[in-house]
Amino acid sequence: MKFAKHFLFVALTLLSIAAQAEKITIAAASDLKFAMDEIITGFKQANPDDQIDVAYGSSGNFNTQIQQGAPFDLFFSADIGFPRELVKNGLAASEVKPYALGRIVLWSASMDATKMSMASLNDPSITRIAIANPKHAPYGKRAEEALRASGLWEQVEYKLVFGENIVQTTQFVQTGNAQVGIIALSLAGNPELSQKGGYWLIPDNLHGPLEQGFIISKRAENNALAKRFAEHMSSADVRAVMTKYGFVLPGEAVAH
Repeated sequence: MKFAKHFLFVALTLLSIAAQAEKITIAAASDLKFAMDEIITGFKQANPDDQIDVAYGSSGNFNTQIQQGAPFDLFFSADIGFPRELVKNGLAASEVKPYALGRIVLWSASMDATKMSMASLNDPSITRIAIANPKHAPYGKRAEEALRASGLWEQVEYKLVFGENIVQTTQFVQTGNAQVGIIALSLAGNPELSQKGGYWLIPDNLHGPLEQGFIISKRAENNALAKRFAEHMSSADVRAVMTKYGFVLPGEAVAH
């Protein structure tokens, strides 16, 4: 009898723990890859029973997928316009929360990009330049703007190779499929990449701002974990991680 009671107690305890454990799936812009991985690791240390899955990709593609019913609970976009569109269409359970400004850089794994400028891209020795696809990737749009503002788009357009998102764009440069790329500072500053060819920060007056924001999706309207994670994004720990990876936080001045 005692064993039966003990077994029942253990079973009920396990059921209680299972009920408390929650799950969310995050859609995040690829520029957040290193920062978000670190943020989630820190969050899970304090919330070990919660499950957080994350998919990285282009903000434009995620925006389309969410409008088509994709099962994402939070959406972190490199272009704040996409989550604003979801709010407008009634597909969000929160207002848009700005979380950062992104920056773009010239980065190379094989050349010293610290000594480059936009004009360097016109050098005949550079035959392949990687950028994210401007049609749906915010970093690709800003790369195109910077090239056009520098008067280089027509001269280098034939050299361009397009990544599906900013992580794939970076991989093109890593693997030698492009000699240089216009990528996110948040990726170029990662120790894994910064030890290679270095980067040059592209002046922000050459392109529109990469204002970034997130929303809780309509699907997660009653998901307590989604709300707790959204609140966590305002914490000092998260702000420190975002700054570490080169993001400019809301209200801060852009360094030149």
